[in-house]
Amino acid sequence: MIESRNFYINGTWVPPVKANDYHVIDPSTEDPCAVISLGDQADTDAAVAAAKAAFPAWAATDPETRAGYVRGILEQYEARVEEMAEAISMEMGAPIDMARSSQAPCLPWHLNNSLKAMEHMEWIRPLGPHAPNDRIAMEPIGVVGLITPWNWPMNQVTLKVIPALLAGCTMVLKPSEESPLSSLLFAEFVHDAGIPAGVFNLVNGDGAGVGSQLSRHEDVAMISFTGSTRAGKAISVAAAETLKRVTLELGGKGANVIFADADEKAVKRGVIHCMNNSGQSCNAPTRMLVERSIYDQTVEAAAEIASKISVGPASEPGRHIGPVVNKTQWTKIQDMIEVGINEGARLVAGGPGLPEGVNRGYYVRPTVFADVSNDMRIAQEEIFGPVLSIIPFEDEADAVKIANDTPYGLTNYVQSEDGAKRNRMARALRSGMVEMNGQGRGAGSPFGGVKMSGRAREGGVWGIEEFLEVKAISGWAAE
Repeated sequence: MIESRNFYINGTWVPPVKANDYHVIDPSTEDPCAVISLGDQADTDAAVAAAKAAFPAWAATDPETRAGYVRGILEQYEARVEEMAEAISMEMGAPIDMARSSQAPCLPWHLNNSLKAMEHMEWIRPLGPHAPNDRIAMEPIGVVGLITPWNWPMNQVTLKVIPALLAGCTMVLKPSEESPLSSLLFAEFVHDAGIPAGVFNLVNGDGAGVGSQLSRHEDVAMISFTGSTRAGKAISVAAAETLKRVTLELGGKGANVIFADADEKAVKRGVIHCMNNSGQSCNAPTRMLVERSIYDQTVEAAAEIASKISVGPASEPGRHIGPVVNKTQWTKIQDMIEVGINEGARLVAGGPGLPEGVNRGYYVRPTVFADVSNDMRIAQEEIFGPVLSIIPFEDEADAVKIANDTPYGLTNYVQSEDGAKRNRMARALRSGMVEMNGQGRGAGSPFGGVKMSGRAREGGVWGIEEFLEVKAISGWAAE
């Protein structure tokens, strides 16, 4: 049992004002694996005060010095990468091989991409030749509250903390209470990298507690949140009191449009992507839209692929998927599978209940529904589990109509060998990201959505600029 009852505030590990213990559950076994403390208002206030006091000096530190501190975090990660993978695997159920190959490496990937983006930052910019004495200064916004989810813990922590540090902001991180161990380890990296006291602070807590306290706090200039759309709405309301900036990266219900001329691996690629991380990814392609002429064979192939995906404990090596994070999520997914059955969708793989031979752990059978209509709840609501809905379409216009008929707009996918068609689809789909033919986004590409998926843009230059204010200056003296 791991015990971590301290918070990282003002460069030191301090106990909470009040002991408020929370048991972190290993979703593979349903047993407690750690005990942490949840913060209260006094802890939040102390962390914000430390960040506020540290802000003037950190904001005045030259960008290259800030970048040097960030490189120090990378050095700490490289020395302790296995600890990070093991923490993520235990706390949220990522299979250990996946934690090593995909989850933990989010840290160096985003860190290095942010450092590269930093090279292109112009902190004081000329307005234009028409106004030779005008300048645009990009300046850090101030103290920022960073609230991160459990499903890709280091992905989200790194996408927020590193750009905020590079921008010159100070911060308070509230990681998910479901996956706090990786963030506590990250705080050790920050400390051992020598980042000045008060620049980075961490307070464990839940959304109703520390999350709401940060959102309302008058000394917090900005909230950067990743999580559910429901929680994003609540944060926006709370933050409105102090008119702070709020950036939200929320849910998704991605459409994966498979045309008849798609490559032979398109269906397998789509099913595997949907089931990856046990379906716990906001950008998962959970709606597979299939051109009518290849619909029957695609359904058959998708069902066969899903039925061969194995489910097992996070501690075991292999290419299986692990459990979902907790009982609440497991129950929600089971309820939605039953909803799909009751709505009349055709269950072709998986279904309700635990996988065969399993009696403990929050495991979900990889599930595929066919003959789904886009007005069904399983097509409109984010399930956040390994559940795929297959929907037929008639032609390109019909595909666009169905894909865009959703409250979400994070990532859509297109599979076609026709380049002109792919380009038309990319422009017509209402989402912050479009990925085609299995090609992922390049380094420094912004991550974010539209509509109910929020409008954050994390990563690259955009990720740093989210933490900056624009100041217009006239009468700038020639240097």
